[in-house]
Amino acid sequence: MNVKLAVNGTLMRGLELNPNLLNVGATFDFETQTEPSYRLWSINNRHPAMVRVWKGGVAVTVEVWSVPPEGLATILLKEPPGLSIGKVKLIDGTEVLGVLGEPILCEGQMEITRFGGWRQFVASL
Repeated sequence: MNVKLAVNGTLMRGLELNPNLLNVGATFDFETQTEPSYRLWSINNRHPAMVRVWKGGVAVTVEVWSVPPEGLATILLKEPPGLSIGKVKLIDGTEVLGVLGEPILCEGQMEITRFGGWRQFVASL
């Protein structure tokens, strides 16, 4: 049985690290949003970091992928430093695994929460 994984940055379809998903046999399920309790930072304009917050969060655009369990570790090991896999709440109330940033990673970086997603931020550059 595959694991649902929400991605919010360079693992998304057509972006730099998407082959990391494809190479382990992951398949795209759907695009959605998180519940409105997340904030986003651009880490040196290379990738985002999403952090769950108590207040001041927004709904962030994510893609949900179906990942073979044995591929999950491979994906995580190829993620940039400071990113991890944790639980993410989607707008419909379901909870899936997802890519999150460690708060320390965001220190001194540009907050991009107002864009609502990585693709929207990149399009603004």
